[in-house]
Amino acid sequence: MPTAPQNTDELYQALQENDRRPYGRTRTVTAEELVDAAEQFDEPRALVHALLELQEAYTYGSEPRKSPVVFARLLNLFDEQPDVFDDRLRHLLFWRFKWVGHALRQLPEVPLTGLRQWLTEMRDRYEKADLGLQPYYGQAYQLAAHLGEGATLAYELWASRTRTQLSDCEACEICERALYHLMEGDDERALSVWEPVLAGKESCQEEPARSVSYALLPLLRTGRTDRARELHLAGYRGCRRNPSMSQEVGRHLEFCALTGNEARGLELLAENRIMFDEVDSPLDQLGFLTGAEVLLQRVESLGHGELPAAGYAGRTWTVADLRAEVRRRADDLAARFDARNGTTAHADRRRARLDRAPLVETLELTLRARALDDVAPAAAVPATAPTSRTAAAVPDALPELIIRARALDEQGHPDAQACWARLRSLVAARDYTHPDDPAVGPLVRLRADLLAEEASRAGDKDEFTDAADLHEEAAALYDDAGEAGQAAVARACALLAVAEKAVADASAGNAGAGADAPAENATQGTDAPSENAGKDVDATDPKAAALTAAHASMVRLHEENPDLTPSQEARLLRLRATALGLRLQTSRSEEHATPVQAEIDKLLAFATEHDIAVQVSGALLLRTSTHALSGDLPAAVTEIDALLDRLKSEGPAWHLPRTLGLRGRLQLALHDAQAAQADLAEGLRLAAEWPADAVDTARLHGDLAEAVMHLGRPDEALRHLTRSAELELRQGSRTDAYCTYSNAAQLSLDLGRVEDCIALLDSLLAEPDVAAGEVDDRLVAQLRLTRARALHAGEDLKAATAEFVALAAESAGWDDDPGSHAMIAAETAVLLGESGEFDRAREAADQALAAHAHAPRYEHLSNSLRELARLQAQQQGPHGLDSARAFLTDAGRIADEARTAEFETHGRSLETALAYEHGRVAAYAGEYEEALIALDKALALLGDPNQDDDAGEWAECVRLAGAVEGLYLERPAPALIRLDAAIDLLTALGHTEEAEALTSLATRLRDE
Repeated sequence: MPTAPQNTDELYQALQENDRRPYGRTRTVTAEELVDAAEQFDEPRALVHALLELQEAYTYGSEPRKSPVVFARLLNLFDEQPDVFDDRLRHLLFWRFKWVGHALRQLPEVPLTGLRQWLTEMRDRYEKADLGLQPYYGQAYQLAAHLGEGATLAYELWASRTRTQLSDCEACEICERALYHLMEGDDERALSVWEPVLAGKESCQEEPARSVSYALLPLLRTGRTDRARELHLAGYRGCRRNPSMSQEVGRHLEFCALTGNEARGLELLAENRIMFDEVDSPLDQLGFLTGAEVLLQRVESLGHGELPAAGYAGRTWTVADLRAEVRRRADDLAARFDARNGTTAHADRRRARLDRAPLVETLELTLRARALDDVAPAAAVPATAPTSRTAAAVPDALPELIIRARALDEQGHPDAQACWARLRSLVAARDYTHPDDPAVGPLVRLRADLLAEEASRAGDKDEFTDAADLHEEAAALYDDAGEAGQAAVARACALLAVAEKAVADASAGNAGAGADAPAENATQGTDAPSENAGKDVDATDPKAAALTAAHASMVRLHEENPDLTPSQEARLLRLRATALGLRLQTSRSEEHATPVQAEIDKLLAFATEHDIAVQVSGALLLRTSTHALSGDLPAAVTEIDALLDRLKSEGPAWHLPRTLGLRGRLQLALHDAQAAQADLAEGLRLAAEWPADAVDTARLHGDLAEAVMHLGRPDEALRHLTRSAELELRQGSRTDAYCTYSNAAQLSLDLGRVEDCIALLDSLLAEPDVAAGEVDDRLVAQLRLTRARALHAGEDLKAATAEFVALAAESAGWDDDPGSHAMIAAETAVLLGESGEFDRAREAADQALAAHAHAPRYEHLSNSLRELARLQAQQQGPHGLDSARAFLTDAGRIADEARTAEFETHGRSLETALAYEHGRVAAYAGEYEEALIALDKALALLGDPNQDDDAGEWAECVRLAGAVEGLYLERPAPALIRLDAAIDLLTALGHTEEAEALTSLATRLRDE
């Protein structure tokens, strides 16, 4: 709290501000400070309000030891000065007797006699105040359930009584009744009782999140797995990182453990790590720790006890170590409660949860399905897990292993990766002894080989600077080893990597293919040559110039090294062709097409003469790409069909998936999604035989997602996108992975899978490199923006608004991208308007307008301003009319600017939309004549619908005009003429559905 309130008005304002904060230490500390401030004023009522706020902060901040102390002060004030308590404050006081009962049950140090004495105090106070006793019996039942004895009788005494004004809310009482039936072993009845809460018809501060956490396992036991999945996603979001709902989090951890989602469980455990140290309620701690132990026990039983786990602060934990610590603490807590209660209820309940077997073998909970192997430390898991075939290709004997790695690498065989990985591990060992074998060569050559392989992997991940440096270092070691040919190849790779870095820098990160990869990335938008055809492109395009220079240097390098082996010479020719292929891909200039073909012809002739299959295939792939980049897609398909025939008969087999992937992209460019899907699916099937990164399985999944989207199968596309992204993550291409996941999140939101979208983005935003700020801030902002929109779609307006406000503040500093700030600020303004905070909405809208002046976003900003006007008029009526009109004035100015700029909207014109909104705003404010004039203007701008139009907007405008004229201006005759004419026109054009609302209004007018 910056400064203490100086008077009661400032105190009440500070209390209101604190009430908007989330529960936690900040809110609690501020509440404590406000009580101190209130004590300085001679105003008992102000102190009562401050104490009520403090008790609420303690209660929902999981500090049950302090809540009864604050309530005791309130009770003393009530006894001493009852007149201070008006009806509302008196109601709050007696309501919170239940809070104290709940707090005392959570503390094992409070003796059972103390609990019973408090119940007696509550009953006496209620009877003296002539209040119904149903709330007292509710507390008596909850104590019996806590003790594990006498619950049936206590339940009947409570449940059979009529509710009073002080009874718990409907949602909480529904939960207690359902829990009783659950305790009795009747899952079906419990779920039936719970349905109003689970369906969202009844809710409160803790509901439905509390009920959902308890209902998950009964839903599984009764076969409702889809419902359980849906509620897990929504329910977990309602309790995550909330110390007062740690028991609920524990039940979600348990649910993950019992559905084959142990990896997600560990992720959620990490997200809620604060609960190990910040939950001050022993009972809540017990519930959380038991749920965590169920998860940790399951992970350890699956053989992953050495995985890292998030636990108590101050040390690093493995699953096994944390499980032992959690078990010790939870056993102690259960024993303390049972000792206090004189029963074994808590130990018995704990044992029942820990002994429960998995209920479902595998239940895909989120779009980001991961196994425990995926969360192992990166250093302990190779980038590509070897298949049995790959494992067989890794010899045990060191000389044989080195020779095998080089031979496979020369062939471009994917199994070379496993050999190099094994060698890297052996060479790094302190006791490594290099074999004294002329066939193997000196250690310096092997170190050069390993550096070259590492450089190639860096290039595959677009880490071009690292790739260039590693290739140069490898070249120097090859020189030391007397391997001039290998040194030349390494230097050529470095040249290409440097050029690719220049291209990436010049095109904002849109890098081309890797050093030994065909330039096959661009197959769309190739129907016509570039407008640069016939010009000296290199003189104006730094990207083309960089690749031209790299090619020239490679040619010189080639000429300076005449004693290359056939394999080395083929690789140099391939690099030369790749450089020119990338130049064509960058420029799309006819001037650059012929040199590529000439280099490809040299490579193909040489590789064919020396029977180097991998380079023959590479040359033909490059030729295919060149046809595509030149705009001749049919020729590219013909070329690739011949290549596929060759690969099927002569190999190499591992080129088939990549080639089918390229053919699929060509078919997409030719708008044949069905053929593309067939090629890509076959490529994916064949890719399963090889390491995922060797055949680019991630890209196959991504391209297949595009194909099936064109075929109208978005759910299938979503699965392929998420698999593509997870493969990219495993391969270390994290930026690409986050971009793909961002697309998947947006698609899931478009499909209405709101909770899936939020869960996916929560998982990504919790990734260590994202949390540490190591990922591009604009990419992270896009993830957060999609999440904020999903929260809004999921009707979590408070959370969505908070995220939008934060994003608007951050994007205000994006001097290089004011357009994005304009859109974010505009959306923020709308959400603030939905919350009724129109002063803040006006400020956000002004920010959007200022940014729009630098980077126009006509339609987006106009839509937002019109929506703000509607919201303010709808919520405030005549009082908000002037401010609403101000928003419309801004929208009118934008419409004028758009017209001057000849901007074309996606739907109706901005002028038409503005006229319609003027009508709605005026109608909400009771200015009906003005509304009718505006609506008639909108209808004139829209014009009559025709048979092909979407007539919905026109019909709605007629309906609103008819309602204003007939109902509010009480002129039914002209309104009916308007409506009947519109109905006849819509019916004649076949728009019968649009006419229904007009017919209903006309019938109402005639009846009245």
